[in-house]
Amino acid sequence: MSDSDKKSLHINKGTEQNDSVNPNFRAKKISLKSVQDYVQGIRSGNRAMLSQAITLIESSKSEYREVGQEILEAVLPLTGNSIRVGITGVPGVGKSTIIEAIGKLLIDRNYKIAVLTIDPSSTKSKGSILGDKTRMPFLSTHDHAFIRPSPTSGTLGGVAQKTRETLLLCEAAGYDTIFIETVGVGQSETSVHSMVDMFLLLMLAGAGDELQGIKRGIMEMADLIAINKAESDNEPAAERAKREYENALSLFPKSESGYRTKVLTCSALNNVGIDEIWKEIEDFIDHSKSIGYFDSNRKNQSLYWLHESVQRELKSAFYNNEKINRKLETIEESVKKGTLSPTKASKLLLDIHSKK
Repeated sequence: MSDSDKKSLHINKGTEQNDSVNPNFRAKKISLKSVQDYVQGIRSGNRAMLSQAITLIESSKSEYREVGQEILEAVLPLTGNSIRVGITGVPGVGKSTIIEAIGKLLIDRNYKIAVLTIDPSSTKSKGSILGDKTRMPFLSTHDHAFIRPSPTSGTLGGVAQKTRETLLLCEAAGYDTIFIETVGVGQSETSVHSMVDMFLLLMLAGAGDELQGIKRGIMEMADLIAINKAESDNEPAAERAKREYENALSLFPKSESGYRTKVLTCSALNNVGIDEIWKEIEDFIDHSKSIGYFDSNRKNQSLYWLHESVQRELKSAFYNNEKINRKLETIEESVKKGTLSPTKASKLLLDIHSKK
């Protein structure tokens, strides 16, 4: 085990991205088409062209990313016409199962849906399971559904940005309802909340707060709470949990949308309560549009991602600066020895970076 593997803290020098789920797999070089070809393919609903455009956006190669950004800019007028729903909850709560259940319901009503998942991956090998397609067998094989997992590769910020850009490409391809599933470990909720119109928090009955890791901040972000796995012997516990969460929510101030968060029970496995969840999502969207919150929220989200992009680009430029790379190790050693404070060290590095 290397010294870096033994450390509990790691410096993230920008977002790492991998073109392959398996870093040891030698990926075939992408055969680039013209931007216009990609745009026409996306507009016509060509799933292969959509997937290739997303791959370009996610690529670690700058020349591919540039083409991906050109495609994104070209299709921007076609975006913004979907309902964007974020779904979070601890691992095992049934996020993929409930997306599959809601997806079946919507496809029966002639919706086209896309599912974007931020998938946890190893910080060492950068490998990822990407198992959501196996947990959504119906959606993964249906012509009116598109599933795209994105491995975090140990970092979240860049993946969240790519997920937002993928969302826009899916809208341009005609998908009218887009679900974004988080890894459910705490850090991803804020990023996903900042790109969706409605945020659904899934809970389990009979699990303590320590197990669920549910904090007040996450509950305040939720526009709807659903207690899943309310089947057979677990129904009484689910009803008790519902009352407890309703009591807790009554103490919270109203959200910016002015909508009082409701608590429902469901069994995604048995398809019980799924209609009610979707009806509540529709009611929330109708309410937010009627008071102007829907549009203002999307505008604020765009500004949020503008500043996130600036921070990401600045960080990347800083750590890719040759002058910084020549001095960084020496300054880090001084900080570790205690001969230089982190604050003073950061100022020295920023001064180096700012000099032409």
